[in-house]
Amino acid sequence: MKSKLTTAGWKKIAASLPMAGLTLGVLAVSGAFAQRAQDKTIARADDTTVEWQTLGGDLAHTRYAPLKQITPENFATLKPVWTWDGASYKASSGRSTPSYMGGKLFTVAGERRHVVAIDPATGETLWSYREPNTGRYEYSMRKDYGKGVGYGEINGRRVVYIISPAFFLTALDAETGAPVPGFGSPVPIKGFPKTGVVDLLKDLGHKYDPYNGIDLKKGYITSSSPPIVVNGVIVVGNSAEQGYNQSRIENIPGDILAYDAGTGKFLWKFNVIPKPGEFGHDTWENDAWKWTGDISSWAPLSADAKNNLVYIPTNGATVDFYGGFRPGNNLFSSSLIALDLKTGVRKWHYQLVHHDIWNYDTPTAPVLLDVKQNGKTVPAVVQVTKQAFAYAFNRVTGEPLWPIFEKPVAASKVPGEKMATTQPFPTKPAAYDMQGLTHDDLINFTPELREKAIKAVSDYEIGPLFLPPLHRDNNLGKKGSLWCPGDVGGVNIDGPAAADPNTGILYVTSRKGCSTRNLAPGAERDKLEPKPTGTTISQYAVLQGGGGVRGPDDLPLYKPPYSRITAIDMNTGEHLWWIPVGETPDRIKKNPKLQGINVGDTGTGRVATMTVTDTMLIYQGEASDGTPHLFAVDKKT
Repeated sequence: MKSKLTTAGWKKIAASLPMAGLTLGVLAVSGAFAQRAQDKTIARADDTTVEWQTLGGDLAHTRYAPLKQITPENFATLKPVWTWDGASYKASSGRSTPSYMGGKLFTVAGERRHVVAIDPATGETLWSYREPNTGRYEYSMRKDYGKGVGYGEINGRRVVYIISPAFFLTALDAETGAPVPGFGSPVPIKGFPKTGVVDLLKDLGHKYDPYNGIDLKKGYITSSSPPIVVNGVIVVGNSAEQGYNQSRIENIPGDILAYDAGTGKFLWKFNVIPKPGEFGHDTWENDAWKWTGDISSWAPLSADAKNNLVYIPTNGATVDFYGGFRPGNNLFSSSLIALDLKTGVRKWHYQLVHHDIWNYDTPTAPVLLDVKQNGKTVPAVVQVTKQAFAYAFNRVTGEPLWPIFEKPVAASKVPGEKMATTQPFPTKPAAYDMQGLTHDDLINFTPELREKAIKAVSDYEIGPLFLPPLHRDNNLGKKGSLWCPGDVGGVNIDGPAAADPNTGILYVTSRKGCSTRNLAPGAERDKLEPKPTGTTISQYAVLQGGGGVRGPDDLPLYKPPYSRITAIDMNTGEHLWWIPVGETPDRIKKNPKLQGINVGDTGTGRVATMTVTDTMLIYQGEASDGTPHLFAVDKKT
């Protein structure tokens, strides 16, 4: 299925607001007007108490901020007030989104995942907290992946929650940064505070050492997203090492944990790999449920406080791109799961990818909003995906808003692989970016460039969405397969969707691209891993690859747009308009092969970070010279 790429007439309200290094300053402005949503699901423009408490602003992750003071008329006059530099914390990744609560900004910084409170008026650091060192921190595989903090209000106290690379949950007084008294239990490690900490490993049910963690032969677990705090309950997701680095088939499941927000008392655990007698257990053949793992929720979580539901987006099972040792659909991998907040009982789920071998994990928090269908208000949840589909459901019942059909997909040619014969295709909304690849999708600015592009892909198998990976020395004589979107999306964590809860319009940012991975005997990959998890080497694993195929003459392989924002009316499922992200890069505009050719607005190839206001869609993009800028467009057109 392909979307017809017809852009609406559009106008940038401002395209000259440079913001290099200004992320915290700019978000301080946005956060100061964002909906306070501790006990509310959907933000509304007429609310007066405003905060930005989650990565997506509210529990619904709408990224909606009813800004009144920033308007189309004054947007271009905004100027930087201060910058905050995380260099002293050795921050480098830029993955964290600051939160704004109680007149302060909160973020995490660096591999140690320092928690930092910042004065939004001056940029001054008010306090910071660093977890003591442990052996399990030292070998953590996602140290500088911290995305932010969780937040709750307990008996009048504002509390900031953080999950560390070593997989401890810490509750800090938002005013002082001190560990919260009466929360958690003492950790038997020198240097840890006597209160304020929960060791998350103890509730997973695996043997572990408090200092060194779980034996890597058993598996590995950490976290990169903050917890979500709803109605006095903390829900904790997690993550494993990158699946494309895995060479062995054993690991531990990324089970979901919940705790009392005031005391840290363990409440419940949801098994992401069902045990005997549990729903979905029969989707694991070969007894793989006993020893394989992952299926973590490394993306942020969303919640419906009114209905006591928390929404869990999950990733794939152990070893990306090869699952011959785990035949079956592998529930609850690459799924959206709705759990009862108080009990952890599954209310409904939908598996978005069966037996995932594409790294099509569910990469962002689902967006909650209310829509109108047949004159009735429907509580909806929308999950955008790497595969360029937006799946929409009634968030209470799990019923799709529009039919979703199982369609046949290509079979794998890799020995031992037993993939699903069908995958779920929604009828609405239409795909928001390129799916699959044909010669018609290749660059065509000139006949010469087009011929070079065709030659570039001739060494690869190409085809429709869900084209499976290929192994080395395959019978086709190809270097590999080229599947589109690639395993970075589509949509990914760096560009979550946004929504206007007053209109039901969803804004999706996406990139165009494909991936190819070279599958080789797992023993070859295993030699490259200094700290492999598990004990049994997989028949196949990724030896190299991850990107796509280089285009001709330092140009993209495909037709533009290379990244875009699509507005979708979730009341009807119809696309309203789309625009490219940012400006056409100089490397394209000034390429000698394109002299005299007007290539138009191509988009940069990078996704946007978006905020929706009363009148505008504000997003971070890049100018043609590559410098970060803020842009604003009329959100209606």
